[in-house]
Amino acid sequence: MMERQMLTDLKDKVETSKYFRDRRKYPRVCMDLPLEYWVKRNMHARGGIVVDASETGFLIRSTEDIPVGTRLKIAVLFPKEYELANFEVFAEIVWRRVNEDLRPKSYQYGLKFVQILEEDQIKLKQLLIGRVK
Repeated sequence: MMERQMLTDLKDKVETSKYFRDRRKYPRVCMDLPLEYWVKRNMHARGGIVVDASETGFLIRSTEDIPVGTRLKIAVLFPKEYELANFEVFAEIVWRRVNEDLRPKSYQYGLKFVQILEEDQIKLKQLLIGRVK
């Protein structure tokens, strides 16, 4: 009985510690949306997936190796009623992670928004709260 109480107390301490709390200003929302992106030096569109999103950035997955600091123009596709809609953002890669276990090798990128139009910001917010129909 005493052991169970100790475990409960430990769990409460871990859950409330600063280390384990999400310190993000904007919550992240899991998504699985296709995107196209363009790198300034190469105007050919590449593809990827939005893994999660917030009002200030994305976690994306791609098979392309892109350096940290690169700025991208991104168009995210999403269903709206009976058609596909999109919104665009300009973002910068702030971190990357390589996943060599998958074939082909894939990369995850943390992106922060550099620029987004107000109308596209509204579309993003609607997606984040699940109100796109």
